[in-house]
Amino acid sequence: MSVHNNEIVEIFSRVADLMEIKGENSFRVRAYREAARVIGDLSEQAAQMVEEGRDLTEYKGIGKDLAEKIREIVKTGHLTLLDSLEKEVPPSLLDLMKIPDIGPKKVAVMYRELGIKTMEDLKQALADGKISSVKGFGEKTEQKIFASISMPKKGSVPRMLWYDAEPSALAFKQYLGAIPHVDKVYLAGSFRRGKETVGDLDVLVVCEEGYEEAVMDAFVGFEEVHHVYEKGTTKSSVLLRNELQVDIRIVPLASYGAALHYFTGSKAHNLAIRKLAINKKVKVNEYGVYDGSKQIAGKTEEAVYAAVGLPYIEPELRENLGEIEAAKAGMLPALIERGDILGDLHMHTTRTDGRNSLAEMAQAAKALGYEYIAITEHSQKVSMAGGLNEKDLRDYMEVIDALGEEIDGIAVLKGIEVDILPDGGLDLPDSVLKELDIVIGSVHYQQRFPVKQQTNRIVKAMDNPYLQILGHPTGRLLNKRDPMDVDLEKIIAAAKEKNVALELNAQPDRLDLPHPYCKLAADTGVKIVVSTDAHSTENLKRMKNGITEARRGWLTKENVVNTRPLGKMLAMLRR
Repeated sequence: MSVHNNEIVEIFSRVADLMEIKGENSFRVRAYREAARVIGDLSEQAAQMVEEGRDLTEYKGIGKDLAEKIREIVKTGHLTLLDSLEKEVPPSLLDLMKIPDIGPKKVAVMYRELGIKTMEDLKQALADGKISSVKGFGEKTEQKIFASISMPKKGSVPRMLWYDAEPSALAFKQYLGAIPHVDKVYLAGSFRRGKETVGDLDVLVVCEEGYEEAVMDAFVGFEEVHHVYEKGTTKSSVLLRNELQVDIRIVPLASYGAALHYFTGSKAHNLAIRKLAINKKVKVNEYGVYDGSKQIAGKTEEAVYAAVGLPYIEPELRENLGEIEAAKAGMLPALIERGDILGDLHMHTTRTDGRNSLAEMAQAAKALGYEYIAITEHSQKVSMAGGLNEKDLRDYMEVIDALGEEIDGIAVLKGIEVDILPDGGLDLPDSVLKELDIVIGSVHYQQRFPVKQQTNRIVKAMDNPYLQILGHPTGRLLNKRDPMDVDLEKIIAAAKEKNVALELNAQPDRLDLPHPYCKLAADTGVKIVVSTDAHSTENLKRMKNGITEARRGWLTKENVVNTRPLGKMLAMLRR
């Protein structure tokens, strides 16, 4: 059985949640949460490591017991410990933890004191006014819970992060490509466009004539398939174990380019292409480009675009947000590539909440070919992460300087991710900020201010001459937390005026600055920094996620500061 990292993460997270509800030792709970984070950070599949007989304990946070449990999950697809916990603690309690302001401890109290096991039990307890009577809750908590569960749901199944869908997508592509008589396999849809979240996965296959049924049999027989919605001779649809829907279509080679263009989308982009085709008195559909009944193009996407008078348009741009007009004018951008990035300017080490040492982060970045990195620990406001006060920071600056003298081939810069306080001030004094190479200012607290107050807070922070980069500007966490109410157009204008760069944070659940505002920032002349906000050496490899979002935002090498050599990069960021 092929088990992906996100499935192991889900199992370990469920174990930790159920243990915490049960009231087990906090160190044991923390161990499973840490193991989930470690596995979630891996850039390679743990299942492959198990198959190769590699030692999983080489990763901090994975001891012998947890390594054995990972092997059990990989070999069997489940964990005996989780099965036992679910017999002792109702799994339905985990649904209650999805409600804002309710964690494992509150769920455990409601379960013990009121016998609440399900959402229906909770609704009844709220109706009876029982929640506020429980010690540690009160009327405000009761009102918050009621408001949260009364909000309408946006959809029955949330869209999956692109990052989480990728392992299944690549596994499916590899599996189908290995089937005899299959010539081509391509992933299309929003996944190919690099959209932050994916609703389903579209797969196109070209195979030898007469083998269509065999391909479909193999498709629905893939080991990750949980349910078959539909099975036909040229089209089938399934649901995977991770709740990702996959649709496959077998297309003839002569129509492959047209089908790839059609199923890549977006719908708005395709509609605009069809209008161009009508003006040229031809027809474009998923089978090809037709002049009357004669197919004149369709084997490649390039031919489809050429038939309507356009050059090839990269998938990330296909949202009908000006790409067709740019193509007509010969003004399509030369989109940034991963290889253009020369350094990473946002990362954390074990000095605060990172999981690798300073030396380990520097060596890992050097192995990736970077010329420089910036170590940007949290400031004192983020006390839960061990944020640094002025003295701590000065001490660590000496440690960074010492490492910089020892390590060859990469420059290690002194930085900080300083909190932007509610009044727009910064969490550390100018006397220490001015001594740093890189200063990122970020909002981590009081993110629910009204739009005017939040915007003014950030604009005021940018008045500080030592703040060079505004970190994750909207504060969003995809599928978890909405962006702050903030006027991004005003912030972008202020960033231009004050010569402050905006960060595009590459963490898969952030991808913040969002791509529409990347384009607006670039058009305004604002500088962008693409960085990983890495908390481990494995996180450093997530730069590719940021590059995909940058490409969706029309960014070129010239728009991004950290595509420059060290001296030019520092000069660009200097206020």
